[in-house]
Amino acid sequence: MSEISDRYRRLAAEFTDTVAGVPPDRWAAQTPCDEWDVRGLVGHVADSQGLFLGLVGSSLADDRPTVADDPLAAWTAARDAMQAALDDPDVAATEFDGLMGRSRLDAAADRFLAFDLVVHRWDLAHATGQDETIAAPDLARLREGIAGLGAALHSPGVCGPAIEVPDTASEQIKVLAELGRQA
Repeated sequence: MSEISDRYRRLAAEFTDTVAGVPPDRWAAQTPCDEWDVRGLVGHVADSQGLFLGLVGSSLADDRPTVADDPLAAWTAARDAMQAALDDPDVAATEFDGLMGRSRLDAAADRFLAFDLVVHRWDLAHATGQDETIAAPDLARLREGIAGLGAALHSPGVCGPAIEVPDTASEQIKVLAELGRQA
């Protein structure tokens, strides 16, 4: 297994724990992402795994659970499919032509899916009253990802406009504000 595979496993486990912790009456709660309630956000993250698998000629199972019926099962099916791809050195190294040029599945997953797992775990935690803490190493990787995206970060459908916060704000609040999120 690779460092990327291990990182994905850890971040996906944290996301899974947060999905599992959603109180039954909070699935329709609004998240910091204007376009999604909690259930919709879990669906977005699950679908993103399938999108990336599709870039290398794979897909999620047709008979997987739906987010409408069982959000946790739908997410774990998508997570497990991506983890299996990242654990297989041949699949992980499969190249594709994407929006950012030629890439490998593992590199793209590390750049985009890992970013999403951290940010959207926070979104879910925030919307459902769970622990919102982002670990310092993950904040540092988010900061790198923000720098790498440049102006594209605030494109429609990515993140909202940055929010101003005091210089004395914590690193987590500063990173979230750059992502258009108010803690």
